[in-house]
Amino acid sequence: PAVAAQSLIGFGEVRHTRLKPARHAFSYPTYFLMLPLRAMQTGGSTALARNRRGLLSFHDSDHGDGGSDCLAWLDALLLAQGIADAQGEVWLHTYPRVLGYTFKPVSFWYCHRADGTLRAIVVEVNNTFGERHCYLLDAPRYGHELRADKVFHVSPFCRIEGSYRFRFMRARRDNIEKTVARIDHDDATGPLLQTSVAGSLQTINAASLRKAFWGYPAMTFGVLARIHWQAFKLWRKHVPFISKPQPPTLFVTR
Repeated sequence: PAVAAQSLIGFGEVRHTRLKPARHAFSYPTYFLMLPLRAMQTGGSTALARNRRGLLSFHDSDHGDGGSDCLAWLDALLLAQGIADAQGEVWLHTYPRVLGYTFKPVSFWYCHRADGTLRAIVVEVNNTFGERHCYLLDAPRYGHELRADKVFHVSPFCRIEGSYRFRFMRARRDNIEKTVARIDHDDATGPLLQTSVAGSLQTINAASLRKAFWGYPAMTFGVLARIHWQAFKLWRKHVPFISKPQPPTLFVTR
């Protein structure tokens, strides 16, 4: 029988570059979870606290409709969108809760067929107003660019216009597995934002969880703090501030 996939943790960095009307760039070290949700249904990693307290933990209710089974929510979402052949592993790239607290700007659901090929990617976006939206990327391929119209408000310094360009990589080299997720935002006049999160993947165990917790103190709090700090710097550069519009009527954008 096939060996069940193991829960992983990635150590790497987030990059963010704004190209106009004022150039603004930053990067910072980060870590994230890469969880095989179907394998976790039958056990999986016991080192990571799931739906219970822990230094680092994963809670189903932080995703989807806020219910107790985020994989069931995802399967229902895919079926509602006409995707019935994603019965293989679902890898969720997301931030953990740290001391019970989290903010997840974006999570990526890599949905595979039973033969292991990639069938769909769901990009789950949260904004600082407590709103959530999903972009469904149909029939994706690693290394190939995917597009979706921007319909959901994320930053008060970006209008809801233009489109996103996505590119994903997951590869093993020199016995180290790496993953990259890149999202670029183009407005009516061309490229506006370039963002990416990349990291090297390790098995989740007591040692790697300690490395994450003690090596990146207050990371979740740091995400929100950095969002507000970078917003202040954009305001200082006289980048126009845009009021929050109404959220889109549909929860999923194809």
